[in-house]
Amino acid sequence: MSLMPSDTPERSPRVLVIDDEEQIRRALRSILQARHYLVETAETGAAGLEAAVDHTPDLVVLDLSLPDMSGLVVCEQLRAWYTGPILVLSVRDADADKIAALDLGADDYLTKPFSAGELLARIRAHLRRTGGGEASLREIRAGDLVVDLAKRVVTVAGEPVHLTRIEFDILATLARNADRVVTSHALLEAVWGPDYISDTQALRVHVSHLRQKIEPEGGVPRYVLTEPGVGFRFVGDDGRES
Repeated sequence: MSLMPSDTPERSPRVLVIDDEEQIRRALRSILQARHYLVETAETGAAGLEAAVDHTPDLVVLDLSLPDMSGLVVCEQLRAWYTGPILVLSVRDADADKIAALDLGADDYLTKPFSAGELLARIRAHLRRTGGGEASLREIRAGDLVVDLAKRVVTVAGEPVHLTRIEFDILATLARNADRVVTSHALLEAVWGPDYISDTQALRVHVSHLRQKIEPEGGVPRYVLTEPGVGFRFVGDDGRES
């Protein structure tokens, strides 16, 4: 008996489609479900981000032109915690759009109109590389501190802590690199971009404000330590200093 190649995965990976065109959503649902993928769709960026948090997908298909926000913003926010493949599917074919999407964390870029065969081949390739499983780090815990990367929420001893966008991005970057030193330049580039890598004074000010909100009162820092002349280090439970 001969075996023919099949589009059917060994299990049923979950694919999230974020696209404001009903016709595209309907077509993708039909194409993917016929190959036994689990498909969830969203027509806005906000709905897509919420869907990703509620049920972590194995792969995201993302349009760049959404009614409430740019797909680039969605891509950037997903990459704060989501490590699965992001395949951009867009009518935009300019090199600048492709470069921007890839720089913000997209893994692939396919322009509309697209071939169903090529789309399926690219999806299979990405899922083979990732194993088709959930590998995303959504939440980081250290002591009483919980950093929810997906919802961008921070709590200390169960109480919510209000952080500015910059403060959260600093904490998230450090927490994702727990127990490793992150240089000031690397932190500045991750949070502000490459044009601000020399503004170490601003970084120190924001770290100071962050510490006031998350660290125990009246003591030495527990979570965010300064590595003099180098940068900062987030201390996780495994690397807690006695």
